[in-house]
Amino acid sequence: MQVVLADNQAIFRTGTSRVLALEDDIHVAAQCSDEERLKEAVGALRQSVVIFPSSISRDLHDLLDWIEQANSRSVMILEHGTDADESVLQRVEGVVLRSVAGPQLVECIHRVAAGERSVQRATIKPMPSPDRVGARVVQRLTPKELQIIALVTDGAKNKDIATQLNTKEQVVKNYLRSIYDKTGVSDRLELALYTVHHRALAEAIELAHPLRSKRA
Repeated sequence: MQVVLADNQAIFRTGTSRVLALEDDIHVAAQCSDEERLKEAVGALRQSVVIFPSSISRDLHDLLDWIEQANSRSVMILEHGTDADESVLQRVEGVVLRSVAGPQLVECIHRVAAGERSVQRATIKPMPSPDRVGARVVQRLTPKELQIIALVTDGAKNKDIATQLNTKEQVVKNYLRSIYDKTGVSDRLELALYTVHHRALAEAIELAHPLRSKRA
């Protein structure tokens, strides 16, 4: 199946495209960083599954009009701590949380492409098969490290993370070195991809996310 992937966070977009590239029956035909490029891709690549974040447009109904006119189907990524308008939820075929794990996203895409609806609500339910690797990594990570991973997967730079956590940029760099050692990755992109693959870690950073905590 043909997929159009849009996200304003480069790390998430690239990490997700790598996950989808592992699937023999999924082809990422376009990657878009904003609404304008997304609409161009939707118009050019009809009958696609279009994946986009809820934050990419101020008028999601207009975007959904474009997708429907192209005879395509929609999967919306719901941002942390936000609730989509119920009228939007009624129109999209699929909804996943920003912290969605790779296998769950792939399952959602397959269901949507088959003409079904797949909506993941804010409450995350445990997977039937435990993510033992992810769970072991979570046990090794400190609460502060989980917060930093949450912000990294949101696309935040070190300076922004330092501001958000009221610390120094060098301290964030030190934390990242520790995180890389504990997870076995070498950079931010691999960290985002690792998080997408491991549901236990995705759940943990969803709960630890500093923006979510402030709204709770």
